[in-house]
Amino acid sequence: QVQFVESGGGLVQPGGSLRLSCAASGFTFSSYTMSWYRQAPGKERELVAAITSTGGVTNYADSVKGRFTISRDNTKNMVYLQMNSLKPADTAVYYCRAPGFIWGQGTQVTVSS
Repeated sequence: QVQFVESGGGLVQPGGSLRLSCAASGFTFSSYTMSWYRQAPGKERELVAAITSTGGVTNYADSVKGRFTISRDNTKNMVYLQMNSLKPADTAVYYCRAPGFIWGQGTQVTVSS
């Protein structure tokens, strides 16, 4: 059974940092591109960052370039999102996913003073 368990969210002040983690299971993790998405209240889910199966290529939404870093550990079936210089506009539920699989429950990130 494919499963994604996101963690690491919370409340942080503007300018702060958080590191999200995603534990994946039930499929051949090292064969898949992994992505982080987010969904803010009243908005559609959007792609934030992606990393290829070997970690050699990463891509980011323009809104997070230079602030967020995606990484993965294929020995642990984990994918991470380091988020720096957080802004209130980054407030959302963050999800990780491999293409074609179900969504996890996500982790809430709230950026507020």
